[in-house]
Amino acid sequence: MFEEILGLPTHVFVVHAMVVFVPLLAVLAIAYVGLPRWRHRLDWALGILALVTPVTAFVAIESGEAFTDALIARGYQGQILDQIFEHSRYGDILFRIVVPLGIVAIALLVVTSGHPRVPRLPALVTPVLAVAVVALSLAALVYVYLTGHSGASAVWGTTL
Repeated sequence: MFEEILGLPTHVFVVHAMVVFVPLLAVLAIAYVGLPRWRHRLDWALGILALVTPVTAFVAIESGEAFTDALIARGYQGQILDQIFEHSRYGDILFRIVVPLGIVAIALLVVTSGHPRVPRLPALVTPVLAVAVVALSLAALVYVYLTGHSGASAVWGTTL
């Protein structure tokens, strides 16, 4: 399931989605925290990205593992595998950041929704969620860069 799409590794397609979704989720989450007047315009996009991005990250991890297994089966070894494993480590960390970011962003959406079914929570909940969203967003931006750069270096590093 995670191996190929149209004869190309699935990972090649999914990583492009990650390069778009993670920064969008991070920037929208920070904007949601920092621009309360705009929340009603950002909430739907933040909610969708908070759900889609972790799922896409999971597919990226699984397809990357399938791709690595295929490369190992073809006899790849040495420095290129070291680069792939470094890329994989960054990707695992990114996944561990994006999932909580999605959860905390959804929690913040619920808490700030003003919906009558949302129980009154202590006043400290919203600022704590806001700080968590900003911190996770910044970490996600750093790790999407590190993951993408290490993957691109592994593929293109000796080409140009």
